[in-house]
Amino acid sequence: MKPRKFLVALPVYNERRYVADVLAEVLRFAAEVLVVDDGSTDGTSEFLSQRRDIHLVRHRENMGYGAALRTAFQFAIGHHFEVLVTMDCDGQHEPRFIPQFVEACEDADIVSGSRYLERFPGDSEPPADRRRINELITSQLNEELGLNLTDAFCGFKAYRTEVLQRFEITEDGYAMPLEIWVQAAQLKLRIVELAIPLVYLDMSRSFGGALDNAETRLEVYRTVLARSLERYRVGKSCLLNARQTERG
Repeated sequence: MKPRKFLVALPVYNERRYVADVLAEVLRFAAEVLVVDDGSTDGTSEFLSQRRDIHLVRHRENMGYGAALRTAFQFAIGHHFEVLVTMDCDGQHEPRFIPQFVEACEDADIVSGSRYLERFPGDSEPPADRRRINELITSQLNEELGLNLTDAFCGFKAYRTEVLQRFEITEDGYAMPLEIWVQAAQLKLRIVELAIPLVYLDMSRSFGGALDNAETRLEVYRTVLARSLERYRVGKSCLLNARQTERG
């Protein structure tokens, strides 16, 4: 099997506490690493600017998780990588799984980590509100789109770069993965889940602002999902009409 040219991308915002250790471990498994610094103000930017063993793109201000991933998508496309692996920089994703994600892209367009597909020794217990919201949104995605997901929000993923060019991502915040799932269903992409450990190192980590309220966060997710599903249904309707016109 021909080795794939792959990039590992980490969106980072104020991760000075974790970034050095995470990068050291990631670089054991990947030769090409991109860090998207989303306007950090805690010393992360200064630390990253001294690194010569990574690619670095910096947003002048904090634009959001989705915006950082969109930058990573554009970088992977522009630099002709075959596979893009994305992972968080908070120590919750174990870099030793990177080769498995890349290998799984041989037979899939999106490989998505799942913290709930199976149990690993030493797994953490997730915060109750996060688990509940994940279950609700994952269930709705499966029902609406005919998917078979167990974890809609895991940031540890791998994408065949050729499919990234077909996405139209507009959501800048944490709801961005919902656009990915809706468009992946619309494009009939091949999706597989890869089991990974469930790790929470800091149970007090914040989403920031109003999203720290669980019900507000759920409402934001439902609003973005509803908007994405409406575009999905309109697209299907237009395609059906076009086919009927051709037959007529």
